[in-house]
Amino acid sequence: MTPTASSLPLLGVDFSCAPSRRKPITVARGTLHGAVLRLERVDELPTLAGFEAVLAEHPWFGGFDFPFGLPRAFVEAQGLGTSAAEVVAELRRRCPARMDFRALVDAWGNGRPAGQRLVHRRTDVSLPGTTSSSPLQTRYVPVGFMYYEGFSRLVAAGVQVPGLVAGDAERRAVEAYPGLLAAEILGRRSYKNSEAADRLIARKDLVDALEQGRTRLGLRLKLTHAQRDALVADASGDRLDAALCLLQAGWASLRDGAGIPADVDPVEGWIVTA
Repeated sequence: MTPTASSLPLLGVDFSCAPSRRKPITVARGTLHGAVLRLERVDELPTLAGFEAVLAEHPWFGGFDFPFGLPRAFVEAQGLGTSAAEVVAELRRRCPARMDFRALVDAWGNGRPAGQRLVHRRTDVSLPGTTSSSPLQTRYVPVGFMYYEGFSRLVAAGVQVPGLVAGDAERRAVEAYPGLLAAEILGRRSYKNSEAADRLIARKDLVDALEQGRTRLGLRLKLTHAQRDALVADASGDRLDAALCLLQAGWASLRDGAGIPADVDPVEGWIVTA
C-alpha cells in the first residue's frame, strides 16, 4: 500500500561529494501531520556507501541539495543526450573520474566569451531573492562534483525523479535548494560556516521562523528543545540545510507531479518550490 502524505517518511539531504567524518552527508528525517512537519532525527553519513544505503530504503520522498541536471547549452554542445538519465550516464562514461568532468567543463568554457563559461539552468535564475550556482561550477563550492556523484547514484538506485526519470514510485526524489528558503527569511544575511555571533543569531532567527511556519510553503517545523539547540549550534549550517531540504520535500510531497512544472526541461531539471 502506498503511504499517505501524512505518513510517508520524508528525507532532506545536505549532500557532500566527498563525505568524511568531518564533513558528512547530513540527512534530516521527518513526517508530515497536516501542516506540521515533525523532525524525527538527523543522521550523518561519512561515506557515499552510506548514502547509497539510504537510497535503497523504501518508501520515502526526499529533497536533495544537488543539481539534477546540466545547462542545456552545455549538454547540446557535448552531445550528451536528450534526458537527464542519458546525460549523466554518458557523462560518467566519458568522464570516469570527477577531475575528468572538470577538464571537460574547462575545455568548453575556455572557448567561450568571459561571463558565458559557467552558464546556468533556467531554474537557477528563477529563484526569488537568490541565484543558485551553475552545475558546471567545480571549484569553490563544487556543485558540479555534487551533481556528478549525487544524481548518478539516484539514477543507479532506480529512484523516481518526477518530470525527469521513471523509477520506483515509492522512492521519489526532488531537487531542493536550502538557500532559497533561507533567503526568504533572512534576505542576504549569512547563517553558515562561522561561530561568529551574527551567524548564530541568524540561525536562531531562521529556526524560529521555520517553527512558526513563516514561509510561503505553509508548513511548520516541529522540533524538540534538543533538536532546536542542535540546529542552532551547528556552525557549519549543514543540519539546518538538511532541515530546509526536508521542508521543501514535505511541500512537494503534497502536490501533483511533486510541484514540478509540466514544461520542465528534461535535461536541466527543476528546483522544487522555485
